[in-house]
Amino acid sequence: MTVIGTETKMPNVTYIEFDGTTHTVDVPVGLSVMRGAVDNEIPGIDADCGGQCACATCHVFVDPAWLERTGERSEMEDSMLEFAAATQDNSRLACQIEVTDALDGLIVRMPEGQH
Repeated sequence: MTVIGTETKMPNVTYIEFDGTTHTVDVPVGLSVMRGAVDNEIPGIDADCGGQCACATCHVFVDPAWLERTGERSEMEDSMLEFAAATQDNSRLACQIEVTDALDGLIVRMPEGQH
């Protein structure tokens, strides 16, 4: 979160549905990319486990320009992604990406389905 004058600016995240529909929303620092989607009712992220890294229903493809800034996948995240369809090198679980000021402008794409 960046303070400009007396205003607080939250990082924005752009979610792109499989059909190309784009949603850009402000997400508070400290929340996950998954929570940002759920709180803003963005379709395409089911989040069945509520962000506990216990399913793969928040699978996203991180835009290649943002991969380094989102960090590396944990062993647990890799394990859960085995349950996701059509994974790629840039696949992540949105619940495992914490929003920071450095992620202002992050772009993630959703797969065709989460199950």
